[in-house]
Amino acid sequence: MPLTTTQRAFLRGQFPGDDYLEQPEATCVYGTDASRRFALPWAVVRPRSVEQVRELLTWAHREEVPLFPRARGTNVVAGCVPQGGGVVVSCLAMDRVDIQEDDFTAEVEPGVVTGAFQSQVQARGLYYPPDPASVRFSTLGGNAATCAGGMRAVKYGVTRDYVLGIEAVLPGGELIHTGARTHKNVVGLDLTRLLVGSAGTLAFFTKLTLKLLPLPPVQASLMVGYHSLDDALAASRAVFRAGILPVAMELMPEEVLDCVARIGDSPWNDRTKAVLLLKCDGRPEGLREELALIRSALEGCGSVFVEEGRDPAAEERLWELRRMINPASFRLGPDKISEDVSLPRGKVAEGILGIREIGRVHDLSILTFGHLGDGNIHVNIMHDASEENQREHALRAREAVLELVLHLGGVLSGEHGLGLTKRGWLHRQVGPVECGLFSLIKRAFDPKGIMNPGKAY
Repeated sequence: MPLTTTQRAFLRGQFPGDDYLEQPEATCVYGTDASRRFALPWAVVRPRSVEQVRELLTWAHREEVPLFPRARGTNVVAGCVPQGGGVVVSCLAMDRVDIQEDDFTAEVEPGVVTGAFQSQVQARGLYYPPDPASVRFSTLGGNAATCAGGMRAVKYGVTRDYVLGIEAVLPGGELIHTGARTHKNVVGLDLTRLLVGSAGTLAFFTKLTLKLLPLPPVQASLMVGYHSLDDALAASRAVFRAGILPVAMELMPEEVLDCVARIGDSPWNDRTKAVLLLKCDGRPEGLREELALIRSALEGCGSVFVEEGRDPAAEERLWELRRMINPASFRLGPDKISEDVSLPRGKVAEGILGIREIGRVHDLSILTFGHLGDGNIHVNIMHDASEENQREHALRAREAVLELVLHLGGVLSGEHGLGLTKRGWLHRQVGPVECGLFSLIKRAFDPKGIMNPGKAY
């Protein structure tokens, strides 16, 4: 039910001025995310301090008012959509950063934009590797809530691997601190890793302690085209067998190449049926040797072309082709069902070929591409939702894709999580005992179920 007069008065008093919004024309933008699902919030608040967050969660727990933590809304699974009604809590006003160079750590508030933070630490010769596709506008809090991945995950891991500790507020207002500023810590149960990826369902993050690395002095990229998907996958295996762990290894099969070529110049031609895009980094002398080993491994599998970028401008030209996939995809249809799935590395070819067959069965264009180095594949089912028949086929194709992934020993998501869009599939991957443990953990943190309700657990 909507907020009472007394409840609205509390929120106005706690969040003065524009930090409290209740008119639909002001709150509607907070009711959606990149999934395009929508539910109108009862109200929106923007805390600026830990004290405000504690007061809010004390009140919400007492009043049993649902809260929906939110950052920039870049997730594609409706992970912060206020389905069923409640108060959206925007963390964007909490954006302070404290970098401890000697510790190789930083303490950040959840509203800090990831790309801006990376620039800050790089100016000091430090490195924060996680790089979700939304790095230019997503936030560190949102990245931690979803355990965001990205293209560098092959070598450097995902967000979870860089969160050393969390300050968070529980429903009821209690402040907790997990982890530490140390890079090693095995005291007690690992609540930090439990909270990372919990999608705002357990607690509200107010501060993250992040691990930093020394900034690699140089980097380079290679784009290599192949006559077939099998050749590209054989080349990827040859890179690993050569003892090389690249920063990123991206795959673009022929459907994606045809699509991207429609909107810009590309280095491939009709003979190119798959492209690998790799990035490496390190010290100059080591990088030269690594690139030579990679080129030998890649060209040994019958490459059609090789493009190398050894300076920022040349690298940018190669990676811009990868970033063009999303805008180019809409040449195939005005609407998209976007999924991310993970497969065992040895099952990627079978998965992509199976998804192609699903597209043929339903007469739809389905793009598969993504992070080949760790088996995380993105699936874009293009269609026209205004045509009822196409929409129905797109939904059935999505179900067939997810069934195929589970059949091949894969998982329903490697980066985006389940949110509202896939919560009904949780029991298909996770057993009843494990789901029961999820529920017990949820109740331990959030006994009244007010934190981002309806999202998977």
